[in-house]
Amino acid sequence: MKTTLDEMQAFIAVIDAGSITAAAEQLEQTTSGVSRALARLEEKLGTTLLTRTTRRLHLTEEGEAFLEQSRGIVASVEAAEEQIAARRERPSGRLRVDAAMPFVLHVIAPLVAGYRVRYPEVALELNSSERYIDLLERRTDVAIRIGPLADSTLHARPLAHSRLRILASPAYLQQHGTPKNVARLREHALLGFNEPDSLNHWPLRDEAGTLLHVRPVLAVSSGETLRRLALEGAGIVCLSDFMTERDREAGTLIEVLPKQTVEIRQPIHAVYYRNTAVSARITSFLDYLAQAMVNAPFAR
Repeated sequence: MKTTLDEMQAFIAVIDAGSITAAAEQLEQTTSGVSRALARLEEKLGTTLLTRTTRRLHLTEEGEAFLEQSRGIVASVEAAEEQIAARRERPSGRLRVDAAMPFVLHVIAPLVAGYRVRYPEVALELNSSERYIDLLERRTDVAIRIGPLADSTLHARPLAHSRLRILASPAYLQQHGTPKNVARLREHALLGFNEPDSLNHWPLRDEAGTLLHVRPVLAVSSGETLRRLALEGAGIVCLSDFMTERDREAGTLIEVLPKQTVEIRQPIHAVYYRNTAVSARITSFLDYLAQAMVNAPFAR
C-alpha cells in the first residue's frame, strides 16, 4: 500500500507539535486517530520512524530522512493548491473556443477586446467549424452550438436565443418583386444550405401547415456565405438575427413575409465536457459572453 498525504501530514504534525496529543489538537483529530495514522505509515514503510518514551518522541535515522522528503511533498501539494486557487481568482492559460464562422464574426469578435482587458492572462484561441466537432479530438475547451442539442455526453450552458427570418436585399426585391405569400415564394431564387438539410426548413407554413421545406437553387456550407450572397442580391435567404441584425437596421437586408413568418428562436448553448470542476478560464469566458448576449438586441 502507498503512503497517503494525510499520513505524511500527521507525521509532520507530531514532530512539529512535539507529541501525538498536541498534533491531534492541531489537526482537529482524535489522539487515537493520529496514533493509528503513524502506525499505518510505519507498517507501509516497513520501518520505525519514531521511538517513544514517556516524555519525548525521537526520530530514527529513517524517520529523519522520511521527514525531509515528506515536508517537500506536502509543500509541493500546498503550492499547487494555492496556484489553482489563484487561477480561480485570476484566470490564466490557453482557452480554445470553437464556433461557426458567423457567430465568431458577429458575436464573439466584437467582445474579444473587452474580454482581453478584463482577463489579460487568458490566451484565447478561436476556431471556426460549420459542423459539430469532437471537442476532445480537436482539443477544444468550449464550443458554441446553435439549434437543438442531442449530445448528452457534454455539459450545456444556455446563453441566448436568436430568431430566424426570411430576408433579401432591396436590389433583389426591386428586380424580382416581393413575394406576397408563401406560394409565390417558390417563384424566387431561394438560397440555402447543402447540409444539414434540416437548415432548409424555413419558419413559414406550407399548404399542409408544416414548416416549409426549401430546395435551394444555390446551396452553401456557411451561413456567412449566405448572408454575403443575399447582400449581393443573389436571392432570398433564411438567417438568424445574431448575424443579420445590423444589416436589417441599415436596410441592406429586408424581411420578407414578416406576417406569415412563424416565430422560431434558435437556442444558443455553450458545450464542454462534464467535469467535477469547470476551469476558471471557461467560467470567465462564458460569464462574459452570456452577459453581453443578454444585452444584445437580437436576443431580446
